Amino acid sequence: MNAPESKDTFKVVGTRPIRPDGVEKVTGKAIFGPDYKASNMLFGAIVRSPHPHARVRGIDTKKAEAVAGVHACVTGADFPTLEDTIIRMGESAGSTTDMSQNVMAQGTVFYDGHAVAAVAATSQEAADEAAALIEVDYEVLPHVIDINDAFKQDAPVIHKDQRQTGLGEGEKAGPNVSTKFVMANGEMAKALEGAAATVSEHYSLLPVHQGYIEPHACVATWKADGKIDIWCSSQGAFNIRMLTASFLHLEIGRIRVMPLEIGGGFGGKNSVYIEPVAALLSKKSGRPVRLAMSRSDVFRATGPAPGAEIDVTLGADADGKLVAADVTFKYSAGAFRGTDAMTGVMHAISQYLVPAFSVTGWEVICNMPKHAAYRAPGAPQVNFAVESAMNELADELGLDPLDIRIKNAVAPGMPSMMGTPFGEIGLVECLEAAKVHPHYSAPLGPNQARGVACGTWMNFGGPSTASVSIAEDGSVLVAEGNPDIGGSRASMAMMAAETFGISYDEINVTIADTSSIGFSMMTGGSRTTFATGKAVVEAAQAVIEILCERAAKMLEVDVGDVEWMDGEAVSKSAGKRLTLKEIAVKSGATGGPISFEKGVNPLDHLPGYGVHICDTEVDPETGHVTVTRYTAVQDVGRAIHPAYVEGQLQGGAVQGIGWALNEAYIYNKDGTLDNAGFLDYRMPVASDMPMIDTVMIEKPNPAHPYGVKGVGEVSIVPPLAAVGAAVGNAIGKPMRDLPISPDRVYSAMNGKG
Repeated sequence: MNAPESKDTFKVVGTRPIRPDGVEKVTGKAIFGPDYKASNMLFGAIVRSPHPHARVRGIDTKKAEAVAGVHACVTGADFPTLEDTIIRMGESAGSTTDMSQNVMAQGTVFYDGHAVAAVAATSQEAADEAAALIEVDYEVLPHVIDINDAFKQDAPVIHKDQRQTGLGEGEKAGPNVSTKFVMANGEMAKALEGAAATVSEHYSLLPVHQGYIEPHACVATWKADGKIDIWCSSQGAFNIRMLTASFLHLEIGRIRVMPLEIGGGFGGKNSVYIEPVAALLSKKSGRPVRLAMSRSDVFRATGPAPGAEIDVTLGADADGKLVAADVTFKYSAGAFRGTDAMTGVMHAISQYLVPAFSVTGWEVICNMPKHAAYRAPGAPQVNFAVESAMNELADELGLDPLDIRIKNAVAPGMPSMMGTPFGEIGLVECLEAAKVHPHYSAPLGPNQARGVACGTWMNFGGPSTASVSIAEDGSVLVAEGNPDIGGSRASMAMMAAETFGISYDEINVTIADTSSIGFSMMTGGSRTTFATGKAVVEAAQAVIEILCERAAKMLEVDVGDVEWMDGEAVSKSAGKRLTLKEIAVKSGATGGPISFEKGVNPLDHLPGYGVHICDTEVDPETGHVTVTRYTAVQDVGRAIHPAYVEGQLQGGAVQGIGWALNEAYIYNKDGTLDNAGFLDYRMPVASDMPMIDTVMIEKPNPAHPYGVKGVGEVSIVPPLAAVGAAVGNAIGKPMRDLPISPDRVYSAMNGKG
C-alpha cells in the first residue's frame, strides 16, 4: 500500500495520543528487569577480573561453597565447548566462541571486569560474601588499550589466533587487527591533485557508553524438563533466546524469553552478558536465579561504542563542489571482534555526492570490554571527522557551511556510495530548512559562536512478526515481538487504528514472549515502526478481509458486495452496516475466532538525514563550554506520533552533545577503568541543556503504508561535529579531539593545544 498523498487524510496517524504504557511507568508499577522476582528464587553474584589481561591458572570455589545459603558456583569450565560459527544479530554479526568467552572467561581474561566465576545463594548478602571468597590465580599478561598502540606490529598479542578479514593478497597487519573494510570509486589521488582547495586533518575520539538508566538484570530457571525460562529487559527477546541457546549448546525451542519493560538500551542491550550464567546457576541449584549488574559492572563489562583515530582529506573545486575524499579510520573493538568498521565506512561520506573517493576502516582489538552498538553504530565517529573537515573546507573557500553542504548534498535519483540510486530522501530540504530557521541568523553574545553539521543513518527493515485478533466485544488486540523502547506500543496502535478506521483507544497492544509469536529481529536500527508496523498493518488488513467475509454471511450477501468503511462492514447493495462488535459477538457462529499473524521481511527502507545547529558559550577563564541553543532538523519520513519523534530527535542530540563535551572511558596505566560510575563518567543532565528545538521534514517513504522511514538514530550523528564547530569558532581554533573538555579548550585558547 502506498502512503496517501497528504497526512490530512489520516484520522489517527500524526496525532499525539497518550502512551499506553505511561500510567504504569509514572506510577512506578511497571516491571523492569531488576524488579522481577520468582518464587523460591536465589540471588547471584559474579566475580570479575581486576586485570586487563591475564591467564587464569586456577579457580578455587571451596570457601565460597562453604558459605551458608550457597547453592551453586559456576566458572568458564561449565560452559560447553563450541564450534566457532558466525551468528547474525540484526545489523551486526559475531563469533559464537568470542561472545561466549565474553560472557565468562574460559582460560584467559581480556579486560578489567571480565567475568570469571559466579555464585548463587539464598540472599544477595550471602552471594556477595561467597563471591569475595572465590580465589582466582592469575598470571598477568601485557595489555594494550590505546588504538594506535594496539595497531602496531609489535603490540602485545591479545589473541594468538586472531582471525583477520579484508586484507589484500600479501598484505600484513599487526596481530590485533581483525578487520579491514574498503569502499572506493574513481581516481581519488588524481582528483585531489586537481582540487582548488583541500583540507587534510586528523581527528580522534575515545570510547563512550550508552548510559542506559536500567542495568542488566535477569531471572532464569532451568526447569526439570530441561527447558529454560528467562525474564529480562533487552532490545530483542529473540536475540537473548538465540544467543543463550548457542552458548549453552541447546535447541532454540527449549528456551522461552519473557520481555520485561526496558529502561533504555540504545544498542547496548542487543547481546547477552548474564543470562547464560543465570541459567547454568539455575541448572546446578534446581531453583530460579536472579543476576543483576551494578553500575560499575555495566561500565566495566558491557560494550561501549568504539573509540577512533581518523584521517580525512577532502578536495573541492573553486565553487565548493567536492571532487574527492580520502578517509581512513581505526576503530577500537574491545577484546573481541565484531564492531562498527563496516557501517563506519558506509556512512563516512554517504550524505554527499563525491565523484572519487576511498574510505578505509580498520577494526582493532584491545583490552577493553567487547564494544557494542550505540545509536547509529559506527556513524557518529567518522561523521565527526568528515563534517569537521567540511566546516574547515567551507572556511578555506569562504563559503557558508550550509551552502557548501547544499552544493554537495545527495538527492533522489543520485547514486549512493554503493552505486544504487537514492529514493525519496530529504537532505536538501533539511539543509534549506536549517538555513531559513530563525536560529541560524540569531545574534550571538560575547564568547559565543555557532556550528552546524549534518549526518545520516541508513535505517533498516528486516524480519518482524505481529498478530491482530478481535476480542469477543469487538476490541482489537495487537501483539508484537519487539520490546517497546521508543514508543512502539503507541505507534502500532495508531497504525492499526488507522487501518481499521476506529479510535486509538479501541486498540490494545502486547509485547509477546518468544513462545507466543513468530520471530522478530531486535528493536534497533530504526527498524521497528517501519518493519513491525508493516506487519501490524498487513495483519490488520487480513483481519479486515475476514471481517468482511463474516459480515457477508451475517447479511446473506456475496462477499464482494461488502467493503470496510470507518470501522464497519458495509453492504453496498443492501445499504446495511455491521460494527466490529456485532461481527465479533457472532464469530462463533460464522467460523470461529477472528485473528491473523503476519511475518514480514521488508528491505525497502530509506535512509534518514539530519542537520543540527548548535550555539555554545566558552568561559575564557576555565574553558568550560555551555550549549546555549540547539536545533535539530530531520527528514522523518512521516511522523506517526509527532511527540515521540520530537523526543527521539532531542534525546539523540543530548547524547551527541555529551559525547562531544564530557563523555569518555578513562583507563589508567594499569589498564583498569577509572570512571566506572555516573559520578565520574559525566553525562549531561537536564540542567546542562537548553530546550532543544526540532523541525520535522516529512518526506514519506512510498514503500510503507504510512510513509515511515525510522527516526531513532540519525539524531546522534551530527551533534559531535556541530558542537565541535561551535566551540572552535568561539575560540578561533578547530577542536579535532573529543571530548572537548575544559582543559582541552583552555589549552587551545592559551596556545598549548
